[in-house]
Amino acid sequence: MSAGWVDTVVWIAIVAVYAALASTWTAHDPGWYAGLARPSFQPPDVVFGIMWPLNFLALFAVGVWFTRSSAAEDVWPTMAVLAVSVVAALAWAWLFYVPHRIGAATVALGVAAVLTWVLVALVARSLPWAGVLLVPYAAWLSIATALSVQYARLN
Repeated sequence: MSAGWVDTVVWIAIVAVYAALASTWTAHDPGWYAGLARPSFQPPDVVFGIMWPLNFLALFAVGVWFTRSSAAEDVWPTMAVLAVSVVAALAWAWLFYVPHRIGAATVALGVAAVLTWVLVALVARSLPWAGVLLVPYAAWLSIATALSVQYARLN
């Protein structure tokens, strides 16, 4: 397997683990979540069901094109930012849904959101259209962070 394919497999594996663990942890203790006071600007639950798969699809697509592109510079440092942002996002999912530590979860999600904007910039530097494709995901994490701040305040 050539180095470019290794990069692609690693990127895809990071996103696949992210999707699997986030799905597992966010399904934990649904009764607790249903009982929380919700922020006034929270989208309906169906929006979350649409946005997360689209975000993961964008991450997969960008990963394939970015890691396979001859224009891509610094694939591994960019992948490191992706990996750390994924760890922070997973920390949010676990902290929020498993031990219900909303404040700590909010901090983790804020870190994930900031790092995702860094990821957008790093990818866009080499492949502008791919960076643009990641903007909805970064925006979604930013909105989720604002929601989490409100969850912490309300609950």
